[in-house]
Amino acid sequence: MRKFLVILDDSRECLNAMRFAAMRAAKSGGGVEILSIIPPDEFNHWIGVGEVMRAEARERIEVHFEVFAKWMRDKQGIDPELVIREGEAVKEILAQVREDPEIGVLVLGAGTDKKGPGPLVTQLTKNAGSLPIPITIVPGDMSKERLEAIT
Repeated sequence: MRKFLVILDDSRECLNAMRFAAMRAAKSGGGVEILSIIPPDEFNHWIGVGEVMRAEARERIEVHFEVFAKWMRDKQGIDPELVIREGEAVKEILAQVREDPEIGVLVLGAGTDKKGPGPLVTQLTKNAGSLPIPITIVPGDMSKERLEAIT
């Protein structure tokens, strides 16, 4: 089965990327894999404190994931899977794409502010020519109705 890989983070544009991935998966018989990355610098503390912080970060991610997963199950009939990795975001995204041969498309949400589309879109499009899969970039301010129309 072809899976759409979408990145779960705290950005506003993440919502449209999630919607797009779920709608495309539902209409094409695919699946959705949601990747969340914990940055390495969050745990540069004493070992005990770092472990507690790591557990709290995973718990926050799982709660955030469940909101999207419930919507995907209820509205699109898709049961997404969650993958949590630790490290630098771009490096971990590329590693996940290479390690999971079922991933067929990377879906990213583009920011709408004047600073540009966001660091992930900027960095990953620089590597787009050497990726083993295509990238779909979803505008962060695209309406839900427009997303439904194009998927």
